[in-house]
Amino acid sequence: MTDFTGKVVLITGGGSGIGRATALAFARGNATVVVSGRTPGPLAETVALIEKDGGRAEAVPADVSNARDVQNLVDATVRNHGGLDIAFNNAGAFAAAPVADMDEDAWNALLATNITGVFLPMKYEIAHMRENGGGVIVNTSSNIGAHQRLPGTGAYAATKAAVSALTRTAALENIAAGVRVNAVSPGPIDTTMSLRPGETEAQRADRMKTATPIGRVGTTEETAATVLWLASPASSYVVGHDLVIDGAATA
Repeated sequence: MTDFTGKVVLITGGGSGIGRATALAFARGNATVVVSGRTPGPLAETVALIEKDGGRAEAVPADVSNARDVQNLVDATVRNHGGLDIAFNNAGAFAAAPVADMDEDAWNALLATNITGVFLPMKYEIAHMRENGGGVIVNTSSNIGAHQRLPGTGAYAATKAAVSALTRTAALENIAAGVRVNAVSPGPIDTTMSLRPGETEAQRADRMKTATPIGRVGTTEETAATVLWLASPASSYVVGHDLVIDGAATA
């Protein structure tokens, strides 16, 4: 399940959090990893961590809401590494406000990153994979929106519900061509996104004791392990699924 020798993996949002942990995990499985995001610095840090561990990686900065950037990203991955076998479309953003108070610019920014930023990578990844005998795509949704409603997160929830629906539809459209599409829906994971304003990690740990049945926050490594399973032959019969990783918060 963890041997990805000879595979080329593209990860958006690869400069931190779940994206970085997943990039490191794929690299430890002998994959060649391309990480992307808007900011070059964090991407370079991810590459350095992979190379320090003896892995192979490249950073290609791109804005996932920009079609030209995304096409160039996929083209560069294929050109520089000979193909594209696995894609983890993980880039995302968060903003919270009641629907009646949501700023329109913030709404549009969320849609651009969380929905267009999954649609565009899939568009170009699928085109390449269909031409080359297949591949695997995993998208990052969320337990909020796709599986749970939480007041004050309407805009974010709408984008993540859309990712889940887009994933299932793309899975149906492409499985006959050998392209297998699934999603993961993390709950509270040990990243800055799960911290409330002004909250410390210790305070979050106390809150998680009662907020999730498992009694703790999840780790980025646990999420990465789930992505690797979905990308591996071990899950070859799993298609169009949205796998929740939230310590039973939505059970």
